[in-house]
Amino acid sequence: MTDKLYNEGLAKGKQEADNLLSQARSQAGEIVAAAKAEAEKIVADARREAEDLKDRVAGDVKMASTQTLAALRQQIEQMIETKVVGDKVDAALADKQFMGKLLQTVVGAFSAGGVSEGLDVILPAEMKASAEGFLSANIGQELSKGLTLDFTDAIEGGFRIAPKGKGYFIDFSDESFKALIGEYLRPATNKILFG
Repeated sequence: MTDKLYNEGLAKGKQEADNLLSQARSQAGEIVAAAKAEAEKIVADARREAEDLKDRVAGDVKMASTQTLAALRQQIEQMIETKVVGDKVDAALADKQFMGKLLQTVVGAFSAGGVSEGLDVILPAEMKASAEGFLSANIGQELSKGLTLDFTDAIEGGFRIAPKGKGYFIDFSDESFKALIGEYLRPATNKILFG
């Protein structure tokens, strides 16, 4: 009878152990499947984020290189324009005969336009010592009609002229000539350099 009880208890315990083992295996399979699914999701998210980062970095690098190339081209154009235009404009505006003729022409144009009296001519400060004789020889009669001379450190070459009381001036300074000529030269320079 003990054997029977022992065998029945053993069979019952074995059955219970098998049930527990089966449940544990089932739960382990579910846990492993959930862990695999989570791992796959994490890997997929990481790949997507890496691709997004790669795309953003590539876009940023492309934009930065495009901007750098454009800035470099502009600097090259400006260097060439400064070399080609700058020296020639400086030389022309340093030529007293050319300056006298230019100033005489401009003053004459104002006179022909009905502004015969009251012009202010603003010259570079470095011309102050030589301007009186130079201008007397070139536009002497205009000086007697109310043309006044002012000198400033704001311009290095050329001049500015303004009708008195009108609130504007016309700029014939070296910088304005360089900028004007540079605007016409820039497209040709760009085409020659960069096609």
